[in-house]
Amino acid sequence: MKRRDFLASAGVVLAGRTLKAMMPAQAAAQAAGKADHSLRIEPCSIEIAPGVTIKTTAFNGQVPGPLLKLREGVPVTIDVTNASNVADLTHWHGLAIDSLNDGAMEEGSPMIAPGKTHRYSFTPKPSGTRWYHTHAGAGDNLALGTYSGQFGFLLIEPKENPAPWDMEVNLAIHHWEGSFVPMVETMRAMSANVPQTNGSDVGYKYATINSHMLGAGEPIRVKQGQRVLMRLLNASATENVVLALPGHTFKVIAMDGNSVPAPKSVEVLSLAVAERVDAIVEMNAPGVWVLGSTLESSRKQGLGVVIEYAGRKGQPVWKDPKPADWDYTIFGLATPAPSAYKSIELTFRDIGPQKGSKFDTWTINNKAWPDADPVMLQEGRKYRLVLRNGSGDQHPIHLHRHTFEITSIGDKFTSGVRKDTVNIMPLDTVEVDFVADNPGDTLLHCHQQLHMDYGFMMLFKYA
Repeated sequence: MKRRDFLASAGVVLAGRTLKAMMPAQAAAQAAGKADHSLRIEPCSIEIAPGVTIKTTAFNGQVPGPLLKLREGVPVTIDVTNASNVADLTHWHGLAIDSLNDGAMEEGSPMIAPGKTHRYSFTPKPSGTRWYHTHAGAGDNLALGTYSGQFGFLLIEPKENPAPWDMEVNLAIHHWEGSFVPMVETMRAMSANVPQTNGSDVGYKYATINSHMLGAGEPIRVKQGQRVLMRLLNASATENVVLALPGHTFKVIAMDGNSVPAPKSVEVLSLAVAERVDAIVEMNAPGVWVLGSTLESSRKQGLGVVIEYAGRKGQPVWKDPKPADWDYTIFGLATPAPSAYKSIELTFRDIGPQKGSKFDTWTINNKAWPDADPVMLQEGRKYRLVLRNGSGDQHPIHLHRHTFEITSIGDKFTSGVRKDTVNIMPLDTVEVDFVADNPGDTLLHCHQQLHMDYGFMMLFKYA
């Protein structure tokens, strides 16, 4: 059964059960008056370049949605009104939150019917760069789910914030106007992920950073000597990206909102779907530059933004960086992580298109959602997930409601890098540790919408 079919058959029942369970708390929240923040899911049109207008669904009629700044440990209420014509819900990505408020139907979060408003109530933690987005299924409708413009930055401010930089810039990457790409050869040319699957994939016509294609919006204006904190988010539905800024390096200080133990300066950044990187850029190369994809074809789609120094004009310059492999472990410690209570092996494979579908079905330990067996956890125990990619695709694996620590990539041990999404390369194995410290149903899935909709999900349940 496909995720979309499951949503149709089980969503109403599940939403009814969860709404009944939470009615007292929900009624109390509504009685408390106006929410701290309000979001509205609604159709909108955005002009991403002169003469190029995208019709999509977004929050409050803008892409990205409103920047939400919350304080760590301070309870918050957020009203989300669904002004679209399909049921939807909002996921608070990267937060240690309860299952009902997490915004994933598979965990029991209620769907928001068209015309209705739902109040999310939670205490935000941990601090760092998080984000919010729809968690609805899309199936073969490439206008729904994360193919749409339903995403925004969610910054959880720490109790103490030293802010050792001069300027902050939030940059969200997205791809637009997806279409079916049926042939493998064409698919590889159109997708930055270089997929090796048998079925169709998704190719895109346009790409943006925030709401504009490269050169169409206002440049990011900087001054020589400034230290600029760039918060970068890959909010695409299926496309991983690699970025560079000629003449500059990125000092990576955090991944997925979590500080890295060994900050390093690199020439290129790799962001799989749903990943975030916080990096400080020293503005010490005056000129007009392109911050954009290392792929020329992606820059032509629009994936870039102009960086303009004060007093400098002219055409933005691009220079290809030296080839470099992305390696999470350089930002971690060389010491192995302590052993875990139990190892859980999860192998991912595609089994080709099923029942006339255009897309491959994906399995975890040979079973596709919703038939994938749940894994039982004991509260307080530390578990090691052995994530084996048995396919030719990259997979950004996301664990809801918890933060994990990368402990090995292939035969290379590491520790200290804490994330909520990790990209696993074809035929590679990555091990991560997490503590089962947040009881409730917990979803694990590939964050590529195409894979998630076609079976690539499973649940962890607490005993």
